[in-house]
Amino acid sequence: MARHLASSGKKILILERGSFLPKEKENWDTKEVFTNGRYLTKEKWLDKDGNEFGPYTHYWVGGNTKVYGAALLRLRTSDFGEVQHYGGLSRAWPIDYKDLAPYYTKAEQLFSVHGQRGSDPCEPPEKEPYPFPPLVFEPKMKEIYEKIQALGYKPFPVPLGVRLGQDHHRPHPPNILSNFDGYPDPTGAKADAEVCGVLPALTHPNVDIQTESYVERLETDASGKKVTEVVVKSKGEETRYRGDLIVVACGAINSAALFLRSASDKHPNGLANSSDMVGRHYMSHQNGMVIAISKEKNPSQFQKFFALTDFYHKADDSERPLGTIQLMGKPDADFLESLAREHLPDVPAEKLWTHTVDFFITAEDLPDPNNRVSLTEDGRIQLTYRPNNMEAYERLRSKLTDMFDHIGCEKRHLEHHAYVGPKLGISGVSHQHGTMRFGSAPKTSVLDRDCKAHDLGNVFVTDASFFPSCGAVNPTLTIAANTLRVGDRLLELIK
Repeated sequence: MARHLASSGKKILILERGSFLPKEKENWDTKEVFTNGRYLTKEKWLDKDGNEFGPYTHYWVGGNTKVYGAALLRLRTSDFGEVQHYGGLSRAWPIDYKDLAPYYTKAEQLFSVHGQRGSDPCEPPEKEPYPFPPLVFEPKMKEIYEKIQALGYKPFPVPLGVRLGQDHHRPHPPNILSNFDGYPDPTGAKADAEVCGVLPALTHPNVDIQTESYVERLETDASGKKVTEVVVKSKGEETRYRGDLIVVACGAINSAALFLRSASDKHPNGLANSSDMVGRHYMSHQNGMVIAISKEKNPSQFQKFFALTDFYHKADDSERPLGTIQLMGKPDADFLESLAREHLPDVPAEKLWTHTVDFFITAEDLPDPNNRVSLTEDGRIQLTYRPNNMEAYERLRSKLTDMFDHIGCEKRHLEHHAYVGPKLGISGVSHQHGTMRFGSAPKTSVLDRDCKAHDLGNVFVTDASFFPSCGAVNPTLTIAANTLRVGDRLLELIK
């Protein structure tokens, strides 16, 4: 948003809770990143029973994109309508795919997406090619890709946001990708929100950033219809900022928490919460890892090459949607050993690590008003969440494991329906959505179709809070596309 509005010449201030993530050797140190959680927040949230857990979330300039896998897929056309799932109903959006289509294209350009248009069997219609061609497959991944094709499926190069030296038409050092998913990238090759958004915005003299600035609350004028002050805590000191327009993008969980913390006489249940919808309908996808054991070694340094959406809308034995299968980045040996001991007690860790092919599966999570963000009396975040649509997830996992014998992997290790790799639990908040959904009716939504709060005249929310449903693809590209769409509305307002 800051980059999109920067050329307007208006004064723009970015208030960032964290600081800039340091470029250091620990960026690619597996033990530091995953075991020690060097870049994770140390904050603890509470589950529905009041038990503490550490959320997988990161407070840095660029947010969670500093450690994301950069898979940038569009929602399907059907995702904007009402869809029946095994777990219930996925709600329709107040806009159509065509409203976002041109902004998806702009977001793909912004994030230097590498992909192959027309290869995804259920992708939405788009004539404009991806900005760059797909990455060249490593030999083992190409072999598995072709074996899956031979089964009659249609794997396709996963669209990835990467800024590669080899994309330039002049001599430039090539980027050799290895540590990617979950790791910060000190080279700037990963197309994240800092590299592609914040830093270009800050080249404009009218844009500034204040880091280590925690926004504690938003305060309104006497009417309660306009936010007049943003109250910030920084290094123990309180500062108040004023602006004509306020854009909130703290992440779906923290944005809801901010509005709940901002309760007042005019907004006793939380700011902009006359509908009692702030914090409700939290969604996080049904995500999980499925790690196959290959009979032959997998020497790939970077294996995040393809995805499958053959089961997105239905399957041969299912009339309802299942979801998306993707390759994921290569986990390290220690991480795999901790996962596999129960299922593969006799396999040495070194063999396990060198023989895995690692998948990530996503089924849709459905909006449930009882899945919600709330605050305790002392202001701590509490996340109440019960998984739904699990039949779709289990069917999707079964579809993948049925392929293992055909791609050179040892399905015999997966007897009794066990598998190596967990479903993500409550702490897995990387795909957080909902909590402040948009819609045309103020009684059932928090934001209007332009993501302005119904109850306020000058506040917009542009993270994944606005999603009324979440589809079964990674949310980042849709967040970016919608932000550009809303940004155009703001440019009209500030002319």
